[in-house]
Amino acid sequence: MKKLVVLLAFIAFSNLAFSQETYTINNETLELKTEVDGTLDLLWNTFNGQYRYFVRTNDGNISELKNTKGADNSYQEEYKKTLSDLTAQDASKVKLTTYSLKSFINDYNVSADASYTSNDTKTKLKLRLGVFGGLTNNPFVNNPNNETVPLFGAELELVSDADLPKQAAFLNIRHSTDNDAFKYSATQFALGYRYRVINKTGFNIYAQTKAVTFTSAKSTISYVDAESNVITEESSGTSFDAPFVFGIGADIKLGNGYVTLVYDSLFAVFIDNQGNFSTDFAVGYKFNL
Repeated sequence: MKKLVVLLAFIAFSNLAFSQETYTINNETLELKTEVDGTLDLLWNTFNGQYRYFVRTNDGNISELKNTKGADNSYQEEYKKTLSDLTAQDASKVKLTTYSLKSFINDYNVSADASYTSNDTKTKLKLRLGVFGGLTNNPFVNNPNNETVPLFGAELELVSDADLPKQAAFLNIRHSTDNDAFKYSATQFALGYRYRVINKTGFNIYAQTKAVTFTSAKSTISYVDAESNVITEESSGTSFDAPFVFGIGADIKLGNGYVTLVYDSLFAVFIDNQGNFSTDFAVGYKFNL
């Protein structure tokens, strides 16, 4: 894993170093990345969390693709007219996203230059690494007094490199501790899926499910036998399940990553709740690798 992280970091640095250049546009100095290089170039970058896009013609003229709000608070979509004027093609269905702009400009470049090779390749994937901590009452375990114990863990999230990816797969590991009143602890690996129901630049809200889990647990039970002796029994074991445990969460953009909030283990399809309503909260931070 360490080698993978180093490799991904090197690739990211290399791409940044070789594809980002400084431009002066309308007396504004900007560092922009080249997404498409052809008869018409597509340049972009993020500034204060906002995406800005530009197109450059063969004569070096650079125009910004704007989408400002008018007096009636509706978007003016000026970028569509800019694209139509430069390409003499219908841009009415183009969205102001990297994927949509890239697709439109690649199609134009192919029509304008028969030797042009489109770089509109398959969707690339990227990783996000997160750490988190919180509290849980282990809702799927017998917990007579509804004791709450700490939990902590880490996660790898796999998303597409689209501007606002809606879907993600994740692999996480979490450990819940025990206490004097509830001597049960567990370490769980989970493979899951999440879908962002609300997906904005600054935040998103998602539903998630843990489809497959591997759990290693340890418990201690004490009781008094018929002769008034205190008997203590320890047990441990592992289990591999496909429980489809559902939860909800939110990511809030901060720096090079996200503050993440998760309310997990609301219910499961193939594991019974043991009588206590779920108290399983975690807060953490995940960043782009």
